[in-house]
Amino acid sequence: MRFLSRARHRLARPSILCLLLLAAPVRAGELLAWREAPDMPALVTHLEDWLDAASDLPRRAAAPAVRLTSRAHVARIAPMRAASDASHTRGLYDPDSETIWLVRPWSAKSPFDVSVLLHELAHHRQAGQGHWYCPGAQELPAYRLQQAWLNELGLEPDVNWIAVILEAGCTARDIHPD
Repeated sequence: MRFLSRARHRLARPSILCLLLLAAPVRAGELLAWREAPDMPALVTHLEDWLDAASDLPRRAAAPAVRLTSRAHVARIAPMRAASDASHTRGLYDPDSETIWLVRPWSAKSPFDVSVLLHELAHHRQAGQGHWYCPGAQELPAYRLQQAWLNELGLEPDVNWIAVILEAGCTARDIHPD
């Protein structure tokens, strides 16, 4: 009897594997659909659809403007942010103008660059959600969504999680003993 049970398992494994392989091209096609976006508005729509499914942040009525820019421009529009992350800032969301600024070089074919756009789209959604204790409180949820998207592609983000958690804590930064 035990032999028959093992034989069934041996037959079941290839069957399950075949079913997974048959389903994989569809899922792989869905995961890579962002690469087929013909322009920025189509890419934004694709990422917004992903955010609809992956988060409880509601989509805003109007999509943000998306602009490519230089590090120098980011330093001018967000001097405090640029000073703290000078070499790592890849994107910035300006809630006043509802504009996402992506730092050049940026490519719609790079999953890591596209994940920056997704991160900033999360901030656009967060801006419609009302009060946050401090701007840094929005970072951890946005980075978690960015991580989830990259993980679906089999990739890991290059994120300093300690810095993100510290920023999300909204604590005073310059504390000196008397």
